[in-house]
Amino acid sequence: MANLNKVQLIGNITRDPEVKYTPKGSAVTDLGLAINRFYTTETGEKREEVTFVDVTLWGRQAEIAGEYCKKGRSIYVEGRLQLDSWEDKATGQKRNKLRVVGDSMQLLGPKPGGAAGSSGSDEEGGSSARYSRMESNAPSEKSSAARGAAPAAAAPQPEEEDDIPF
Repeated sequence: MANLNKVQLIGNITRDPEVKYTPKGSAVTDLGLAINRFYTTETGEKREEVTFVDVTLWGRQAEIAGEYCKKGRSIYVEGRLQLDSWEDKATGQKRNKLRVVGDSMQLLGPKPGGAAGSSGSDEEGGSSARYSRMESNAPSEKSSAARGAAPAAAAPQPEEEDDIPF
């Protein structure tokens, strides 16, 4: 029997992320995402429903989130569901929490507080979504040098369209 555990979310960050490191040096951060759903009831009344989701990011994704993600910023997260179970020390009850473990993340739109109507460029040298995509998918020269491998020659990259969020 086939199995699939894949989640794709676009939402707004609910709190500034705080990057922590495990004893072995792996970066980890937890994000809160607010995902809005707009709908119309049978009576024609327009409503909004908000779902809050906890997301955990590891490694370089966690470091990027800690550096560039702020409360209110829109992001795209792709990952998998994970169920955490524990026993509550105060009540002795078994507790469960469903969270998303992010495999990839892309920053969307301009930085919060940026000038309205800007082209999406920022100090990092391009649109936020492009920077995140390139940063998260490209192996860093530092990690290549740390492994003792020579950095690969930079191949020309085709230009990407800025208006595609992912």
